[in-house]
Amino acid sequence: MPLTEPYDDPTPDAGAVGTGLDATAGGEHEAAPEVAPAEPEPVLPEPVRQRIVTLTAAVLPGLPVDEVPVPLRRVAKFAPNRRARLGAPAIAAQLTADPLFRQRVTARVLADAGDLGAAVVEGTAPAAADPVEVAALAYLARPVGWRDLVDASGAAVRAEADSAVVAELVREAEQRATRAEHDRAVARVEAEKLRDELARVRDELGQLREEHRVLARTLRETQTRERRANELLATERGRAARAAADADAELRRVRNRLAEVEAAAGAARASAKEARSVDDAKLWLLLETIGQAALGLRRELALDPVDRLPADFVADAFADQPTTAPASPSARARDTDDPARLDQLLALPKAHLVVDGYNVTKRGFGEMSLEQQRKRLITGLGGIAAQTGDEVTVVFDGAERMHGLPPTPRGVRVLFSRKGETADELIRRLVRAEPPGRPVVVVSSDREVADGVRRHGAYPLGADALLRRLARS
Repeated sequence: MPLTEPYDDPTPDAGAVGTGLDATAGGEHEAAPEVAPAEPEPVLPEPVRQRIVTLTAAVLPGLPVDEVPVPLRRVAKFAPNRRARLGAPAIAAQLTADPLFRQRVTARVLADAGDLGAAVVEGTAPAAADPVEVAALAYLARPVGWRDLVDASGAAVRAEADSAVVAELVREAEQRATRAEHDRAVARVEAEKLRDELARVRDELGQLREEHRVLARTLRETQTRERRANELLATERGRAARAAADADAELRRVRNRLAEVEAAAGAARASAKEARSVDDAKLWLLLETIGQAALGLRRELALDPVDRLPADFVADAFADQPTTAPASPSARARDTDDPARLDQLLALPKAHLVVDGYNVTKRGFGEMSLEQQRKRLITGLGGIAAQTGDEVTVVFDGAERMHGLPPTPRGVRVLFSRKGETADELIRRLVRAEPPGRPVVVVSSDREVADGVRRHGAYPLGADALLRRLARS
């Protein structure tokens, strides 16, 4: 590209320039340059243009101040590294517009270039010379054929650039080939790994299939055994149902027989009660006469108020054993939640234990389900019945018999209140049905139940007494 915009160059032709440069450089004479027709500036490659500016900037401080164009005097004062970079436009403009300035610069540049400068002035260029340097010197000196030198230099620069591009392309191609080879090697390694993994997976798949066959066979065998077990279970359930029906029938017969025996015993106790009623009345009259003085004694004996005579509670309890002594005052004075008092009452002959079922279970183990509560209570009462031989009746609220009851232990009767009736009412009916004087112990923490059964001659105890007795078993 040109240093600046093309212009009509008044520079002398090559021969005149050479003569003028020689005269200026040698100092022998000055020849007046001949005026040549103006020719357009050649298009200089960028490296050549930069080299011309660099050479001019290097010799610019060495020129006398009056030989330096006014626009470049300020540039000549720049530092060497800034002079070519910042003053490039002004230097290029002066080289193009001021032939005399160019001749002065050329003289100094050629002097510094030595043999290469002399060869360029003669119109030749050494084969080993830098084409950029040759083109820069040819542009400044402008010998015969300088345009050819510039064009040849441009062609060489372009060839070098093309070679560099080709070399870069070759290098990139080689890098891509290397990467491709590396990728192929990695792919081969990965393929080997995948083949090994596939073989391992196939082996595992074979093992899993074998395990599946074994498990399927085991499952079929298990299902066969389960069907057989279900059939045996159904058979045993049928047998158990028949046995339960037989047991219920036997229990009904025993209960009927027991009712007959109890009726006879009740009649006997009634006659004995009548025989002892006079003595009991005398005892109560004596206690009333003592009055306030016997208040502490009545507390020790734990006797109820006088409107309910002791005969109503315990007279018939000793009908079968007339010589047996009544319970000691210390025993009667025990707390209603003391399990020892429950044991003493159950030790009475033919005692009947009546339990308010849900009142006890919800107080003792209310965190369980109702079915588990009933099962636990009935099982514990079966142990008490087995130990004491007493009759035990447990009453639950419910309009009909519920499912989930455990097998009823021997000596334990489980009752559910009828529709429209509460367990409290059923307990009071049971107490009223007992013959007068029979020891009837009612376990309930319900004060209304306790008061009701006490009026009918039963012994009320709190639920904690039974719970402690069960915990001790």
